[in-house]
Amino acid sequence: MNTGVCHSCLRESKTSFCRSCLKELTGGRRVSNTLSFSLSEFNDYKLRSTGKFSISGVQIKHLLKLEKNKFVLAEAGSEYILKPVPNGAFQHLDQAPANEHLTMQLARQFFGIDTAANAIVFMSDGTPAYVTKRFDFSPSGKKLIVEDFTQITGLTEETGGTEYKYKYSYEGIAKLISLNVSASAIELEKYFRITLFNYLFSNGDAHLKNFSLYKNEEYGDYLLTPAYDLLCTRIHSPYESDLALDLFDDDFRSEGYKHTSKYGSDDFLEFARRLGIKSEKAVNILKSYVINSNKVDDLISRSFLSDELKQKYSDVYKNKLSRLSIT
Repeated sequence: MNTGVCHSCLRESKTSFCRSCLKELTGGRRVSNTLSFSLSEFNDYKLRSTGKFSISGVQIKHLLKLEKNKFVLAEAGSEYILKPVPNGAFQHLDQAPANEHLTMQLARQFFGIDTAANAIVFMSDGTPAYVTKRFDFSPSGKKLIVEDFTQITGLTEETGGTEYKYKYSYEGIAKLISLNVSASAIELEKYFRITLFNYLFSNGDAHLKNFSLYKNEEYGDYLLTPAYDLLCTRIHSPYESDLALDLFDDDFRSEGYKHTSKYGSDDFLEFARRLGIKSEKAVNILKSYVINSNKVDDLISRSFLSDELKQKYSDVYKNKLSRLSIT
């Protein structure tokens, strides 16, 4: 277990959570970083309660709430989602919570991406779990209207087959943002940053369900939700594609792509142009992703990944970074 760092922001801390992260995560209430149940107890609980919960996704998740200074499993009145070590035929799944936590922190700390407050906690048997604060409630406690892009496109397993979440393009999602969001220029720039981040950090599972809009309670318009489910999937699935969806609606490929079959800066500059982002702005965003590499390595070193996975994570990231060099 990593010590000496905040279990949320990964900065040096004498306590499990620094004061600023506690304020964001729990409203300032002190909370234990250890859960009162083991992974096997959690899995048994889920088996007995199958069908009672509606959190979408393949990975087993559960609702949490705060009682005194403990996170406890909940059926209602929950403010948090717990994601323990998943099951499956992928590599290093015991590292998935640390992977998601690190990737989410990189997104919010260095790349201007809005994410919900999140942290690493440990079950009573020492296995890690990822906790994130829910973003589908307003500050007043009202449940927000949230729709992911399978709902917006109308794609389901019945209409699109078992791979329906992948039967779209990132450009196509951008067009739907333009149609459904009144302040689309601002949201499209956010979307560009997230898409670029997913590429740079090898999140090969950023499909339609991993992008959502919510209805702003104050103004009644729609906006992108905070980013979620960000992780480097390449360290769990080495042969996964660079992106979950095609970048473009059509067959456009840059000269660099034609030679290497890999996306590079020219592809993302064209993508930005199609999103209505000015060339100078897009170049500056790409440059900002390149110049943060030292900060990225530092946060990787302080993460809860094993030493082997820290190196692998860094290698995967730097491989992608080399493709984004700006000339």
